[in-house]
Amino acid sequence: MAEFLHIMTLPFLACLVFTGIHAYLGLHVIERQVIFVDLALAQIAAVGASLAIVFGVSIDSPYSYWMSLGFTIIGAGIFSLTRFKKQRVPQEAIIGIVYAVSAALLILVLSRSGEGDEQIRQALVGNILLINLKEIIKIFVIYSIIGLFHYIFRKQFFLISQNPQEAFKKGLNVRFWDFLFYVSFGFVVTSSVKIAGVLVVFAFLIVPSTCAIIFSNVAKTRLILGWGIGFLVSAIGMAISYFLDFPTGASVVCAFGITLLILLVVKKIYQLNAIGR
Repeated sequence: MAEFLHIMTLPFLACLVFTGIHAYLGLHVIERQVIFVDLALAQIAAVGASLAIVFGVSIDSPYSYWMSLGFTIIGAGIFSLTRFKKQRVPQEAIIGIVYAVSAALLILVLSRSGEGDEQIRQALVGNILLINLKEIIKIFVIYSIIGLFHYIFRKQFFLISQNPQEAFKKGLNVRFWDFLFYVSFGFVVTSSVKIAGVLVVFAFLIVPSTCAIIFSNVAKTRLILGWGIGFLVSAIGMAISYFLDFPTGASVVCAFGITLLILLVVKKIYQLNAIGR
C-alpha cells in the first residue's frame, strides 16, 4: 500500500485537478452539442507545437507551449465566428472540418521534421504517471483562474450554452462570449492534453458531465455529481492500473466507460420501477 501511495498520489492529485475544471466545462460542451471540440482544439494545439519543432524548438519549452496556445486561440476564433442566430449548419460539422484540416496540416508540417511525429505522439498520448508536483501546482493555478473567470461571468456562459436564442434576444454579443469560452477552454485543453493525453482528457470532460445530466436537471447538482463521479472513478482507475499492471490512462478511461454503463442501467431500472408503481 505504501508503494501504491508513493506511485499514484501525484497522478491522482492531477486527476482531481482535471475533474474540477473538466466536469464544469463538460456541462457546457454537452449543452452546446459540440462534443468533439476538445479533440479539435487538441489537434490545433498539436499543429502549433509541430511548427515549433520544425523551427528547432523543444516540445517541452515555453515557446512550444505558447505556439500551441496561439493556434488554439485561432481555433477559438473560428468556432466563435461560426455561431449564428439561425444555425443552418450544426457547429459540430464545423468542428469536424477544423479537426480534419488540422490533422492534414499536422501531417504536412511533420513531413519537414525527422523526429517531430514521435514527439507530437508523446505529447498527445501523454503519461500522467510522470507528472510532478510543480506541474500540478501550475495547472491548478491556471484552472483556478479560469474557474474564477467562468464563475464571475457564469450567467452569460450558462445562458448562451443552455438557451442561445434567448441570449440573442437579450442583446448579448454571443460571438464575443463564445470566443472567450473557447479561449479559456483552449488554455485547459492545451495544458491537460500535454500531461494526460487526448483520450483521458476527453473522458474527464464528457463522462462525469454525462452521468450527472442523466440524474439531474439542475446545473449546481450536476456539477456536484460530476465532481463526485470524477473523484471516485479516478481512484478506481488508478487502483486498477496499479494492482492489475495496466496502463494508467487507459485504465482511467475504461473505468469511466464502465461507470457510465452501470449508471445507465441503474437509471433504466429506476425508471421501470417508477412506471410499475
